[in-house]
Amino acid sequence: MLDMLRQFGMQYCKPIQTPMETNMKLDATDGYVIADVKMYQQMVGKLIYLTITRPDIAFSVGIVSRYMQEPKKVHLVAAKRILRYIKGTLDYGILYSNHEFSPSFFCDADWTGDKESRRSTTGYCCSLGSGVVSCLSKKQPTVALSTTEAEYRAAAPATCKATWMEMLLKDLKIKVR
Repeated sequence: MLDMLRQFGMQYCKPIQTPMETNMKLDATDGYVIADVKMYQQMVGKLIYLTITRPDIAFSVGIVSRYMQEPKKVHLVAAKRILRYIKGTLDYGILYSNHEFSPSFFCDADWTGDKESRRSTTGYCCSLGSGVVSCLSKKQPTVALSTTEAEYRAAAPATCKATWMEMLLKDLKIKVR
């Protein structure tokens, strides 16, 4: 992570608390195209790779990765904000303890979150004890007509994952608290 911050000149940046502004909506038509598209693509590519061990940035990285072909200045600012968040959370990671196996699931959706297509983004997170074991953040395939419909579409894959996790733990004969 430090090498990535150095590569993009962000090693001395001011850290921030969140990877993306609350309720921020990016658009493909906002602003002007940046001069160095390749640099943006490299930055987002490295951020995508980083989501393997940092699920806390997965949603934000998913948003900025939508604009890889023709990134605008606002998209670069959003990607650099993620780097500023990383700067403040270098010691974050996933800790798995061996004494607790109580699964928990969280899901959410942002109704009409994409300004262009008006599609919602689904997200869920599954943790087993103290660490995340599965997460998902992706655009829903169709436009939801209400927030209830968007939330239902988010809950469906999370419920499938919870059922699968329950059966897996049962097959492995792991007692769940």
